[in-house]
Amino acid sequence: MRYAQRSQRRTIMPLQPGVFTVHPADYARVVEVWEASVRATHDFVAPADIEIFRPLVRQVLPHLTLASVRDDAQIIGGFVAIDVHKVEMLFIHPDYRGQGAGRRLMTHAVEVFGATEVDVNEQNPQAVGFYLHLGFEVFARSERDGLGKPYPILHLRRRVP
Repeated sequence: MRYAQRSQRRTIMPLQPGVFTVHPADYARVVEVWEASVRATHDFVAPADIEIFRPLVRQVLPHLTLASVRDDAQIIGGFVAIDVHKVEMLFIHPDYRGQGAGRRLMTHAVEVFGATEVDVNEQNPQAVGFYLHLGFEVFARSERDGLGKPYPILHLRRRVP
């Protein structure tokens, strides 16, 4: 059963304080969060591309450092994925947006994992503004994403205070 069907039947609970570990048993939920977030915030991404990206997201998860925010039922509401010092993914399920989850996960990524860089789709101005507000600045731009798709990417680096 797809998450979109389940979400209509459950009451969304507020997120717990803190940041939590993501375990391999959580990967299916992480992919659900990724897809729901992309569908809600990346209207420029073609549905066919989401189908291409979904298995790739699942395949890369074991190779990244992951952290999550969860609700009182321990359901993951958002996650961050880091590779060395780069945030590779930050996605919040639409049902959990507006609770500070993105800021909490990015603060964790920077303070605990030493993240200093992040890439963001140029066509997602809300995300670009979010990262700029958190102290990141654009240092480069790519016309296409890592798979060669026509989704321009801004490469950001954390400003040194």
